[in-house]
Amino acid sequence: MKLPSLLRRTPFRLTLLFVALFAAAASAVLAYVYVASANEARAKTQADVTTEFEVLTGIYRERGKDALNAALVDRTIRGGPYLYILMDAGGGLITGNLTESPIAVVPADQGDGGTVPVWETFTYTDNDARGRVIRPQSLGVQARLAGGEVLFVGESMGDTEAYLSRLTRALWAAMGIVLLLGLAGGLLVSRNLERAMGRLKTVVAAVEDGDLKARARVRNGGDEWDELGQGLNGMLDRLEGSMASIRHAGDAIAHDLRSPLTRMRAKLEVALIDAEAGKIDGTEALELALSEADDLLKTFNTVLAIARLQAAAGAGRAPDPAVFDAADLAADMAELYEPASEDKGLEFSSEIDRGLMVNANQPFLAQALANIIDNAIKYTPVGGAVMLRARRRASGEIEFSVTDTGPGVPEEDRERVIQRFVRLDNSRTEPGSGLGLSLVGAVMEAHGGRVTLDEGPGAFEGSGPGLRVALVLPAAGA
Repeated sequence: MKLPSLLRRTPFRLTLLFVALFAAAASAVLAYVYVASANEARAKTQADVTTEFEVLTGIYRERGKDALNAALVDRTIRGGPYLYILMDAGGGLITGNLTESPIAVVPADQGDGGTVPVWETFTYTDNDARGRVIRPQSLGVQARLAGGEVLFVGESMGDTEAYLSRLTRALWAAMGIVLLLGLAGGLLVSRNLERAMGRLKTVVAAVEDGDLKARARVRNGGDEWDELGQGLNGMLDRLEGSMASIRHAGDAIAHDLRSPLTRMRAKLEVALIDAEAGKIDGTEALELALSEADDLLKTFNTVLAIARLQAAAGAGRAPDPAVFDAADLAADMAELYEPASEDKGLEFSSEIDRGLMVNANQPFLAQALANIIDNAIKYTPVGGAVMLRARRRASGEIEFSVTDTGPGVPEEDRERVIQRFVRLDNSRTEPGSGLGLSLVGAVMEAHGGRVTLDEGPGAFEGSGPGLRVALVLPAAGA
């Protein structure tokens, strides 16, 4: 038969184990107390009997048999805890409160008329205060006196037995109460645990059914259940964020690639018409198709990168971060883009401070910096200038900035250009998908930074006012 769920819980089993260990320990303590008490009672009884025996033998040595007999009669009349027998040399009873000696052994002769005392534990029949027949355990000593008489002195340990009996019953009753309380406590703990686990299982079952909003209740008690609930809720938050990012990425890809695919189909259709009309050959049509496919793949990869970065921003940290000197990255970018600027007839310069440590994803940060430098070169007319700076701000943040003397971005459009697929009128003639600054914004968001767009150096000789794009992110350890 299968046990109820409550009785199969680990806490209840641990409670049973604890109760069993406690019972074993309590039994050992009880046995020790009993043995120690019994030994102590026996030692005390033996000491009392020895003292009484020595007193009586002293009377015998000093005043003789008659004085000893008178002392025993007086003690017997007065009553007390001791048992006495005085017998003559032939074993006949002289006096005492026992009819015969409980010790059958005849004491050995010491050679001086006396004998070595013999000790023995025995029981005898008596009546208690209520008239009930009892047989208490007793301890006695017997020896032959110098004149041949035999003296026995003993003491009942009935009171000690009664005390030990009461102590044993009390200890067993206490242990029984503890066992019952332990079992009741185990059931209570198991029930509370089952309720707490039941709440967690309800959350897990809800999540399995697709409800990612389900969360465990946290009582703010600071115990392990709150820690477990907080950990589970944190895991569910990240899971919900990841699922939302996946759905968002799918929706974004479906939405963002509609226009590029439409353009690609239109261009391929025009190429097909031109090829059929003999205006271009098949090779040119295929080259055009490959070019459009490459642009589409580039757009697709950029959309995926933005989705990944947005998911990382929701999780609170950049993907695969590492600590490195941002000055090295800026120097590499300057070395890479300086020839391209000169080929276009632009003046390229850089100002880079050293020791700009950041904790970031270097490839994504490099892509963001490359995007703003590429835009600056692309939109700055011949004869203009592009400036790259990397510095530590007064706030301690690390800043990359690219300043150009191009047409700039109107102030009312500076927030809008960071959105995906947004291209201003003055950039329609340049190739691109409108995702460059969107990727830059996603990179900064994932790193806990920001993008700022400001006017450049101003209008000069018919060009300008230019644009200054700054990437600001926290320093490592901030």
